[in-house]
Amino acid sequence: MAYAEVLSALADPTRRGLYERLARRPHRVGELARLARLSQPSVSQHLRVLSDAALVTHERDGTRRHYRASRAGLDELRTYLESMWDDVLAAYAAGDPAPPKKTAPKKTQMTRAPR
Repeated sequence: MAYAEVLSALADPTRRGLYERLARRPHRVGELARLARLSQPSVSQHLRVLSDAALVTHERDGTRRHYRASRAGLDELRTYLESMWDDVLAAYAAGDPAPPKKTAPKKTQMTRAPR
């Protein structure tokens, strides 16, 4: 598992919404589909992506699966972000100048072609 997979999984607003629901409490696929107003196959596909990114786990209860949020994927992402922050602090301590500010591109005027 890599932080890029976690970022990619959470980049989709529907998956992010499902993850946020699961972070509050476990749900069955049918409950999530009803709450999110999506089909069960669609929710199952989103849950597979979240599961592959270690953001959710599930437990079987007969034919039902109860999904819940998992910290493993977020821990991976947090480690990555903290390492980036450590690099920024080290550069600052070394006296490296701040990166140049980006300026807005100049607007160009469009002229009409002669007829």
